[in-house]
Amino acid sequence: MAEQPGTLLYYLKRSTEFLEKKEIPNPRVDAEWLLSDLLGLPRIKLYSQFEMPLSQKEIDLYRERIVERSKRKPVAYITGKKGFHQFEYFVSEDVLIPRPETEELVDYLFKQKETLTNAFPDGIQIWDLCSGSGCIGLSLSQLLKPNLVVLSDISEKAIETSKSNADKYKLTDVQFYVSSLDNSLPNDLRFDVIVSNPPYIPESEKKDIMPDVLEYEPHLALFVSDILSFHRDLFDSVKRRLKPGGWFLMETHPTYIQELENLAISLGFVSPKKVLDSSNKERFLFLQTESKFES
Repeated sequence: MAEQPGTLLYYLKRSTEFLEKKEIPNPRVDAEWLLSDLLGLPRIKLYSQFEMPLSQKEIDLYRERIVERSKRKPVAYITGKKGFHQFEYFVSEDVLIPRPETEELVDYLFKQKETLTNAFPDGIQIWDLCSGSGCIGLSLSQLLKPNLVVLSDISEKAIETSKSNADKYKLTDVQFYVSSLDNSLPNDLRFDVIVSNPPYIPESEKKDIMPDVLEYEPHLALFVSDILSFHRDLFDSVKRRLKPGGWFLMETHPTYIQELENLAISLGFVSPKKVLDSSNKERFLFLQTESKFES
């Protein structure tokens, strides 16, 4: 198709070439996402609108976005949102960008809905620990229809973002706490299910992290100085807050998952199970507390 200056296709091609020269991975895909979001069109619809002229305002805004991406700023932070499972959540540089692996954590529990309903017939109370944008807890709120979902994060700005996401979907049975682990939660709060995507990358691995992540995403949500010490404290908090027979599902580092499982067992957790992600990596650790019927 012959491209005409001033059209959607013209600026899409120029932007793709610019990002390619800046060695941005998947330059065409990023250029399309940024343009489709700007125009309020589904990305696939761009292909039927190639000859559409862009206004000067649209051209200027699109150029700004492409320049930001050329500096490695992630697309989700430029658009301010990210699709996750069946939903779309607000994101900012105060929270991690939701990952496909974390969608798999949510999907794992969603597929266990009938089992959960049978295990907890009086209704489910869920705690999303280290909640960030709230994508895990808020998705489970909509998918599992629990009695209560609690979101907690050490970052006040992260909690502000998750509140905005709850407001977007008009979720009311959700409570929010700015808290280091369970320190600020009410003493009497106990849960049937606890989920977490905590920081789990050792600081020694920073050198291996791509610049898009290292330069923009919050290090507080990514890195730990001592992975075993941090998880010991996390497991202690979970064990205090999980009801007898309760479920704990955590995303973690495949390299350290066996050590973390051993640590959890030493602290009294039972029924450990390592769950594979779609890349066949041991990404998720499932644990339970002993049932009140067990000795």
